[in-house]
Amino acid sequence: MTTTMRRPDRIPDPGLLEEGVLAKFLRYVQVDSPSAEGVAQVPSTPEQWEMARLLRDELERMGLEDVELDEHGIVLGTLPGTVPGPAIGLLAHYDTFPGVPGRSVKPLVHRAWDGRPIRLPAGPVLDPADQPALLACVGHDLVSSDGSTLLGADDKAGVAEIMEALCRLIREPHRPRPPVRVAFTPDEETGRGIGFLDVRRFGCVAAYTLDGSGAGELSGENFDARNLRVTIEGRSAHTGTARGRMINAVRLAADFIAQVPASRLPETTDGHLGFIHVDAIEGNVERVTLKVALRHFSVEELDRLHEMVRQALQGLELRYPGARTALEVTGGYANMARRLADHPEVMELAREAIRKAGLEVVEVPIRGGTDGARLTQQGLPTPNLFTGGMNYHSRTEWASVPWMEKAVETVIHLLELWAERMGR
Repeated sequence: MTTTMRRPDRIPDPGLLEEGVLAKFLRYVQVDSPSAEGVAQVPSTPEQWEMARLLRDELERMGLEDVELDEHGIVLGTLPGTVPGPAIGLLAHYDTFPGVPGRSVKPLVHRAWDGRPIRLPAGPVLDPADQPALLACVGHDLVSSDGSTLLGADDKAGVAEIMEALCRLIREPHRPRPPVRVAFTPDEETGRGIGFLDVRRFGCVAAYTLDGSGAGELSGENFDARNLRVTIEGRSAHTGTARGRMINAVRLAADFIAQVPASRLPETTDGHLGFIHVDAIEGNVERVTLKVALRHFSVEELDRLHEMVRQALQGLELRYPGARTALEVTGGYANMARRLADHPEVMELAREAIRKAGLEVVEVPIRGGTDGARLTQQGLPTPNLFTGGMNYHSRTEWASVPWMEKAVETVIHLLELWAERMGR
C-alpha cells in the first residue's frame, strides 16, 4: 500500500499550525503504537498503522507536498524551500518500546514544577534523588504518564517537535530554509523499520534524527555492535545414573556467563566503555542457546570482546570433554562517527543551531543503536538531536516542555543555517 498526494495549493489547517508543540505531543502519546519483538512484518503491530495514518493526514492538512504513507508504515512529506538547494531531512520514529506497558497512555502535565518529588497516580515517583536531570527543570512544565505505562516521549517528542517546526516555518515564510524532507518511521525499537527507507528516494544531502534526551544534546557517534548466537551442546542422561555420563548444558551456560568479567557488563560501564551482555537464554540439559550482545565504540575493541567469548567457549570444551559449542554472528551495526568525519559541516551546523537556541552543546555518545547510524552507513550523514524527553523505556519517563520548545527552535535555526550555507 502506497498513498501519495501533492497539494501545493491546499490551504493549511490553522488549528494545526497554531496549537503548539505540547498539544501535538499530548495527542500523539495517546495513540497506541508499541512495536513488537519477533514479528516478521513491518510495522510489527497494527496499532502503528493508526499513528502512521494520523501523521499522514496531518501533513496533508498542513499543506505539505508529496505526502506518502508506504506499505511499511513510513510517512514522508516535503516542505518546499525558500532558497534553492538540496533537501535536508528530519526524522523521528513513532513506535514505542515494547518492554514496558505502552497502551492507553494517560499523560499528565505538571505545571511549573516546584522541585518536590511527584508521586504518580499508579505509584511510581519522579524524584530528583533518583533522576538528577530533574534538578535542571524546576519551574518547568513537565509531562509524565500516570505511572501505569511509559509516556512515549521516545520518540513522540521528536515527532511533535518536527511537526511543530514545520508549522512555524509555514506560518513564517520569510524564514530562509532549504527544501525539507520529513520521515516518520515504525519499528525503531526493534531495529527493523529504518531498513525500508530508501535513502536515494528520500533525496537529502544530510539529515537529523530527533531522538535524544536532555537540552543541548547532540550525538555523532554510537556503538559498534555485534550480535552473537552461542550454542552449547551437552549430553543428557537419567539423573539416577548420570555420574560420568551427563554433560549438563544448562550448567555449562552458567559457567560461560560467569566468565564475563564484572567490568565488562552493561550495568558496570558507561561513557565510551564497551560490554558483553547475555540478553537471553533458553534450552535444557542437551542444548542451550544464548543471545549475546557485544558493544564498543571501536571495531578493534569489539574484536577483543569477541575473542573473549570465543576463548570462554573453547575453555568449556576443554574442561568438559564431550561438550560442543558454536558461535555465530547474527547481526550488528557500525559507529556513524567514521562516516560523519567525512561531512564535518553536518555536525558543525548542528552545534551552531543549538547555541543559537541559547543552549550549551552537550555531545554524548549513543550507548546503543540509532536509525541515524543505519542511514549514515548508507551514505546519508544523520546525527541525532535532543528532544527534551528523559528516562526512556520506563514508567517514570518524563519530558520538559521548555526543552521541547528549545528542540523546535534548534531545528528552525538549523534549517536557516543550511539555507545560508547553500546561498554562499
